Amino acid sequence: MNIDWLEWLGYLASLIVLISLLMSSIIKLRWINLVGSSLFSLYGFLIGALPVGLMNLGIAMINVYYLVKIYNASAKKEYFKILSIEKDSEYFHHFLTYYKEGINKYADPSKLKENTYDVSFYILRNMVPAGVFLGTKHDEGTLKVELDFVIPEYRDFKIGSFVYEDSKDHFINKGYRRLISYTTSDDHIEYLRKMGFQEKQADGSKYFEKLLK
Repeated sequence: MNIDWLEWLGYLASLIVLISLLMSSIIKLRWINLVGSSLFSLYGFLIGALPVGLMNLGIAMINVYYLVKIYNASAKKEYFKILSIEKDSEYFHHFLTYYKEGINKYADPSKLKENTYDVSFYILRNMVPAGVFLGTKHDEGTLKVELDFVIPEYRDFKIGSFVYEDSKDHFINKGYRRLISYTTSDDHIEYLRKMGFQEKQADGSKYFEKLLK
């Protein structure tokens, strides 16, 4: 069966739109959907299907509108704040339960609920509890990162930069000038490297280290 290039264009546009709906990030969804709807609009006009072309052109313009709003909002000064997690915090338990599926990739939520950590805090972003940081003392001057979790809507590395760069005095004032993290997740490794962690080896084990200066 021969399929001409216009049909392939239609299939490609459909696939891209479908992929966009799988994105948990609103920004990624909008960008990928913009590409898919633009191709679908082109496809509609090329085959003479004006309703298809016009509708998808409208969808593309809506994506552009919201992307402009998102980036304009991002350009404004955002508010970040560290808020300590109290022992036996009911909200902390609810947070771990609600985001259990995502946290499971990095730690056991049932163990985290005990909150026996030397350093534990929420990261507020524009007053939204957008992330949780938990760490335990590894040795004198070294804090082991047990959990650094950000909710899906805010995974643009801004919170990580706030924690590891803008708020490094929070760790230093507690006596920690070295942070370490053990992980085998490729996504987490990429994140740690972006945050300035460097890969190290000790006793045959790989870990990631960040020195605070």
